[in-house]
Amino acid sequence: MSNKTNVPEAKHALDQFKYEVANELGVPLTNGYNGDLTSRQNGSVGGYMVKKMIEAQERQMAGK
Repeated sequence: MSNKTNVPEAKHALDQFKYEVANELGVPLTNGYNGDLTSRQNGSVGGYMVKKMIEAQERQMAGK
């Protein structure tokens, strides 16, 4: 698995979204080195991002 963005035009928005989610969860994610964060902290950011993206897609599919 790679860290490549499937839609390159979305990279900036996804990065911004990642920092917004980290802030909501209280994870001190910074631009640059984040090796001091735990796997649990990083995983919570990624997991919550996916949850929010699925919710947004479901709303779109429901016509809301």
